[in-house]
Amino acid sequence: MSLPLEGLCAVVTGAGRGLGRAEALELARLGAAVVVNDYGRPGRDGSGAASAGPAEEVAAEIRDAGGRAIAHTGDVADFAEARDLVELAAREFGKLDILVNNAGILRDRMVFSMTEDEWDSVIRVHLKGHFNTTHFAAAHWRERSKAAGAAVYGRIVNTSSEAFLAGSAGQPNYAAAKGGIVGLTTSTALALAKYGVTANAICPRARTRMTEDVFAGLARPERGLDPLAPEHVAPLVGYLASPAAARVNGQLLVVHGGMVAVVERPRVRAQFDSKQETFTYDELDALLGPHYAERPPGETFAAAEVLGLKRE
Repeated sequence: MSLPLEGLCAVVTGAGRGLGRAEALELARLGAAVVVNDYGRPGRDGSGAASAGPAEEVAAEIRDAGGRAIAHTGDVADFAEARDLVELAAREFGKLDILVNNAGILRDRMVFSMTEDEWDSVIRVHLKGHFNTTHFAAAHWRERSKAAGAAVYGRIVNTSSEAFLAGSAGQPNYAAAKGGIVGLTTSTALALAKYGVTANAICPRARTRMTEDVFAGLARPERGLDPLAPEHVAPLVGYLASPAAARVNGQLLVVHGGMVAVVERPRVRAQFDSKQETFTYDELDALLGPHYAERPPGETFAAAEVLGLKRE
């Protein structure tokens, strides 16, 4: 019996640790040849010397289990190195079929304290990094589709965050980047559908190096799999990368601890129409004032209200 991803090639960025590692291992388990990308810097803020170690270790783990994998240690936020990553996949395994974008860093700070570099670096790694690999993968699939005169097989799985959906006071750079990734994903999904390519985004909740502070107060269970283990996220990535998910396109899914939620696109909550050519200040106050009267001043939409979910 063949595996669902047998004969396919996947690139996973940020795959040396945490979520990316779990996703790379899952794709390999499902039969894909994997290019394991990781820049290898030890700091979750992107600091430290680059190292081939993390990517090489995961690639070796896949090979030791009988799979096919090679390592790539370039910085996906660098346009040329992202091109090299896609070209490496096509050169080593004949073609690229699956792109999983996971690489990221954190430089948390309140908006009034954040430096320009802290803003730029997070946007660069998360948002530009997603764009760079998507750009070259999309060009690869478009060229193949034109040469074949037919649709090809292509899957993109991007990594957003609930920080975008529900807000995160100390992460304006991260939340903005993750919101941008959703916009990139839906635009890509529309642009590439005719070539046979799907693009979806996930909002994973997992205990990793990047979220060690967020989940510091939640103890690991004494027995059984941690509800926040990255292994809970990897199966959804494997599914979205598979032929079975051909009809799933332009979607955003929240995933953690044995739960998957499909997030609905924003809907109009209320509509108010002016009784004259344009609104006046007094008319807007009369209409919008009562609508928000029950909310404390400055309160934003709660996460549960945004997601339709109850959070722990």
